Amino acid sequence: RWGISLHLGLDGLSVILILLTAFIGLVAIVASWTEIQSRVGFFHCNVLLALGGVIGVFLAIDLFLFFFFWEIMLVPMYLLIAIWGHEHRRYASFKFFLFTQAGSLLLLVAIITLALLHQQATGQPSFDYAEPSFDYADLMGLTVASGMAWWLMLAFLIAFTVKLGAPPFHSWLPDTYTEAPTGASIILAGILAKTGAYGVLRFTIPLFPGVMSEFAPIVMGLGAVGILYGAVLACCQTDIKRLVAYSSISHMGFFLLGAFAGTELALQGAVMQLVAHGLSTGAIFMLAGALQERFQTRDMGQMGGLWGMTPRLASMALFFACASLGLPGLANFIGEFLVLFGSYATQPVITILASFGMVMAAIYSLAMMQRTFFGQQRETRIAPDLSHIAFGTLLLIAALQIWLGLYPRTVLTTTRPVMDMLVQSVLASPNLTHPPSESVSSSNLFTSHVSAP
Repeated sequence: RWGISLHLGLDGLSVILILLTAFIGLVAIVASWTEIQSRVGFFHCNVLLALGGVIGVFLAIDLFLFFFFWEIMLVPMYLLIAIWGHEHRRYASFKFFLFTQAGSLLLLVAIITLALLHQQATGQPSFDYAEPSFDYADLMGLTVASGMAWWLMLAFLIAFTVKLGAPPFHSWLPDTYTEAPTGASIILAGILAKTGAYGVLRFTIPLFPGVMSEFAPIVMGLGAVGILYGAVLACCQTDIKRLVAYSSISHMGFFLLGAFAGTELALQGAVMQLVAHGLSTGAIFMLAGALQERFQTRDMGQMGGLWGMTPRLASMALFFACASLGLPGLANFIGEFLVLFGSYATQPVITILASFGMVMAAIYSLAMMQRTFFGQQRETRIAPDLSHIAFGTLLLIAALQIWLGLYPRTVLTTTRPVMDMLVQSVLASPNLTHPPSESVSSSNLFTSHVSAP
């Protein structure tokens, strides 16, 4: 009756993100194997529910179904934080739920409004005679007045940037990532943040290409602010999980910069950044959880000199610190380089400012290594090194980082058809008009001329 259907679809972007979800989910299980000692079955039940909700988000073609899966993943994540989290878990879980739920309500209002606008546009004014449509293809062909499109796009953008943890909607993220158990931190940083990025690429840009030209410089500026803001605060942290949390804000800023630059190169870099960040941050949170489990502290000031005591843990931490700072030959470098290279053509000043984030990433990543694993040894207790299973898991993540850093075509060719369709949807929008003699370059989509329908 309401035009809602169980409509699922799979393309290159969905495939990459679903594979990332499945792999990071396994990493979260391995990281939680010895940490979680109470209500173990209920813990893994919530993990599976959260992963199922995320996979549903990446598959849903019907927008109401998308919102259904979007909400499903919030409840198990709230329980994972509130039940198995650390000392301030209740505060962090409430903050996480309130922020994400506020964004979700905006998203729901925008989705229902789009469906009603489609009903009006097709000539059926009453629910008694016709159904609204939540189908992605139907809504893609909908022409929305510029004023209404402006507000709808803003609602979609706010909902998705809240989940990304981008400034100014980021304040829930450091507390949540820090207080969550290790497995939940890995899922939050490695997977859940990617659902917001997916929403930007799948819905925000294609549904409202006409008003994106007005918002692109603003959002790219917010991305650069997030890069620098997250990096500066990461340099100031003494809590290792909080440092990684702020570094995630910085790295997700590169996604916003690339997604709204309007070039195919920057879009491909944004997707590569999602995959690389999921792998590297998931591994670092796994290592941070291992340190906390062994020494009952996250304070790097109480660590130091652990290289000789835990060589496996230290060597893996050094590798992923290098990945986080964008060492050439690893996947993070490919994503950030493509984003910066592709964004420079449209916003050179913003891109130059954002590039300083890579310099600051080297500062906080190497400072973390120095304070934790080098210098004077403060911990006198003998702590076990990584188990064979944990060490093997981290070696597998490292191998994937190297593989994607040396052969990024695995991801780029898989997602390229999706990026091409995104480009074509912007060019085919009725909100974009061009003189007959003017050729439209796919390298600079969102700076095209815009006229009201």
